[in-house]
Amino acid sequence: MITAENLTKTFDTVVAVNNISTFVEEGSIFGLIGSNGSGKSTLLRMLCGIFRPDSGTILYGGSPVYDNYDLKQSIVYLSDEQYFPWGATLNDMRELYKSVYNRFDDERYTKMTEIFGLDKTRKISTFSKGMQRQSALLLGMSLRPKYLLCDETFDGIDPVMRKVVRSLIAEDSEESGLTAIISSHNLLELENICDHIALFHHGEILLDMGLDDAKISTHKLQVVFSGLYEPDFSGIDIINHRVAGKLHTITYRGDADEIENKLKSFGVQYYENVPLTLEEIFITEMEEIGYDSSAILEK
Repeated sequence: MITAENLTKTFDTVVAVNNISTFVEEGSIFGLIGSNGSGKSTLLRMLCGIFRPDSGTILYGGSPVYDNYDLKQSIVYLSDEQYFPWGATLNDMRELYKSVYNRFDDERYTKMTEIFGLDKTRKISTFSKGMQRQSALLLGMSLRPKYLLCDETFDGIDPVMRKVVRSLIAEDSEESGLTAIISSHNLLELENICDHIALFHHGEILLDMGLDDAKISTHKLQVVFSGLYEPDFSGIDIINHRVAGKLHTITYRGDADEIENKLKSFGVQYYENVPLTLEEIFITEMEEIGYDSSAILEK
């Protein structure tokens, strides 16, 4: 288990991460979502031991990560900004990685290059952005890590290869107990693979729970009432309520059956629960704190 407690990290006067705590279960796939500049990348760099927290602790199964060479042998961090030495090929990078990591698997490297269809002798600088992302992924996964930390992993990769990457991460999680932490603005990709999500904003965690639990605790329904009077919504934790003609679209927290019975007691012509996507959960939570498109456009 990865445990982070009371982490704070500042850069001059900017508080990038503000006293946050979370944990990641072994063998799980953990998704980091949030607004731009919310602190996700800073957290990942602390989790892999690049940045030292100003305060707080990070433990992998009880062991601190910062300056821990042996532990870092089992951690792979894939940055949102790819860097390869000028003129280097994939085979050159393989030799570099093998000189640093004792877990590098040549057989898997060969298999990964075949899966991604990349030329091992071609200069990586001549690859497209998506191919360079794939290069970083195949090199990282050739290390057979116990912990894989990815920052905007799917950016620039085409839909077919994104599906391949998801499948590879899911297989490693199931078969070898890989623990993955993935930060992405592509919420559909995270929804298709993650067990748990944490929502960041301004260096703080707004939501930290299992993805299924997040969907169970927040609901959206569409209802048309048969009466002419306005229903009594008191006692319902409404996050968002929009009315278009007679159709009410209500996003709320609480027990779905209890709310359904209450609303139906007013008399309804139409009633439907609408499943929430991860993107809708993200937008709903952000709108609640005033971070929504209408508020931004009005500035």
